Parts: sequence; C-alpha cells; structure tokens
Amino acid sequence: MSYPLVILLCVGLLHQTARAVIMDKLADNKICGDAECSHVLSMATALDDFIAPDCRFINIKKGQMVYVYSKLVPEGGAGVFWSGSVYSERYVDQMGIIGYFPATVLKETHKFTQDTVKIPTTGMDFYCD
Repeated sequence: MSYPLVILLCVGLLHQTARAVIMDKLADNKICGDAECSHVLSMATALDDFIAPDCRFINIKKGQMVYVYSKLVPEGGAGVFWSGSVYSERYVDQMGIIGYFPATVLKETHKFTQDTVKIPTTGMDFYCD
C-alpha cells in the first residue's frame, strides 16, 4: 500500500472519530434489570412530547410506547432520568435508538422484572456520536 493512501486512510478514520464526545454525567449510578443493562425493566407510555436537548437524549411523542432499560439514580436536587428506546410503527426510524428522557413524561404500564441491580454509570453511558 502506498504512503499517501495510508495517510489518507488514517486522516479519514481520525475525522470520523473526532465528532464523538463524552458528555457530562447525569448521575453516578443507575438501576438495571441485569449487570449489562440489556434486559428491559418496563414498558411505558409517553404522557407528553419530549424534545431531546442534546445527543444523550431521545425525542418522544405523546402516546408512544417506550422500552425502559435503566433508571438513573438522582443526585441531590437532580432530575430523574431513565434510558430506553421508543416503539412505534409511525416512527420506525427511531426504533432501537437508546437515549435518556425525563421519567415525568412517562407512565409505566408494565414492569418486566422486580429484581434490579444498582451499578455505577461510566463515561460510555453519556457518549455522543
């Protein structure tokens, strides 16, 4: 492989990763259904619209079904945020995208597990691409 091609490839890879940002942590701990936070804790319905203020959050429309994967443990005076993904045939482009949202815009409709695990959050929990 020629040197100019290698340099161009490296610059291209650096350019793609330069956009990623680790944002401020919203909490130091979270509650999950398992140690990897891969099991759904609950299903909820959006009571109101929520517009994501930055890349850590997801947009939610009133009436949408939301899968909740984790619940952040609030610090003193902080808001209560959960993470999850939306489910809706109307918003197929958003399905599978996991982000945060205020717990106050949802009403839990079904809890899948009562057994939860409290684990520390990491920088990757608040990573933005």
